[in-house]
Amino acid sequence: MSYKWIEWAMKIQSISKNGLAFSKDVFDIERYEQLQKLSAEILSEYSELEMESVLNLFHQEKGYQTPKVDVRGVVFKDNQILLVREKNDNKWSLPGGFCDVGLSSSENIVKEIKEESGYEVKAKKLLAILDMNKHPHPPQAYHYYKIFIQCDIIGGESKIGIETQEIDFFAEHALPKLSLSRVTESQIHLLFEYLRDPNKETVFD
Repeated sequence: MSYKWIEWAMKIQSISKNGLAFSKDVFDIERYEQLQKLSAEILSEYSELEMESVLNLFHQEKGYQTPKVDVRGVVFKDNQILLVREKNDNKWSLPGGFCDVGLSSSENIVKEIKEESGYEVKAKKLLAILDMNKHPHPPQAYHYYKIFIQCDIIGGESKIGIETQEIDFFAEHALPKLSLSRVTESQIHLLFEYLRDPNKETVFD
């Protein structure tokens, strides 16, 4: 499904933020603040978020606006893929999350997999960098790039973390209910292509 309204709202929000970051004219600042409020009204109208919640999200973002970076770990074992069950929605996802400042993408995913699954891994290969707006994720208040990194298990054992309640490996055509804001079924199928063809090139967009 195409959510054009969220695309428009996010573009308006980005324009307003960038304008507020650089404008010195009081009248321009007022107009950019009006644009920010308008984008919040659009998101509030077409989502389950209250207007105040949307504005709070926007106010947390300062300076020039760029996409957020979400890194996901791809771990195969016995022709199955590692998934973790999230506590906040009881659905399954690839282990991962936002990239932390000061860590590289590979360092981030090694940390995330350890925290969420208990496994110690070594980052092996960049598989994909995907723009969430070009894939069937549900609408969200921010724009994300999702980085998928294949990793090999080198130690540790299955152990739930603060954010997870279950850990398991799944075959490609026996997937559980996925947390679609984090990963989609079509993305999982794409990742299995790398299991079948280790020489497959990195995918982007």
